Amino acid sequence: MNQRFYDMLEENPVIAAVKDEEGLEKCCSLEDIKVVFILFGDLCSIPDLVGRIKESGKMAVVHADLITGLGSREIAVDFIKKATQADGIISTKPALIKRGRELGMFTVMRYFLIDSMALENVRTLPGGVRPDVIEILPGLMPDIIRNICQDLKTPIIAGGLITDRKSVMAALLAGALCVSSTNQNVWTM
Repeated sequence: MNQRFYDMLEENPVIAAVKDEEGLEKCCSLEDIKVVFILFGDLCSIPDLVGRIKESGKMAVVHADLITGLGSREIAVDFIKKATQADGIISTKPALIKRGRELGMFTVMRYFLIDSMALENVRTLPGGVRPDVIEILPGLMPDIIRNICQDLKTPIIAGGLITDRKSVMAALLAGALCVSSTNQNVWTM
């Protein structure tokens, strides 16, 4: 799974993060978009949303914390694995990341860097949690991204508030593997 993710990002280091039907339709129609983060949906709609992304030949990664009707326990990841064709999950919860890895899913641990304590939490991942990648939000902090990339062996995704080519390039030059954005203009750069 990791190699497939990296191969897709080598073709295009921009991940489409979709938050509604309009975004889903748009990203599925864009040939250059290879990886999609699903940031909306509910228990009933998520199998269809993932299926539409997979039909368009893209990798689908579900943000487990944002799917209405799913709880914050490991069984939520089991549901995503069994009821959808999702390639992976995103979560802020270490237990869900750990369960995703146990099930052979691609895992993205999301961190919101609001202060120095949050930054320290990134550097000291909870025991036994080894996400495939870490997503840092907001992604407009090239110096912080550079420092994290130097401290960790886990690849970094810069997400949140990425709205233009300058911010994409700054994140990539700071060492981020790729960027994720809900801004549809970024998807077509």
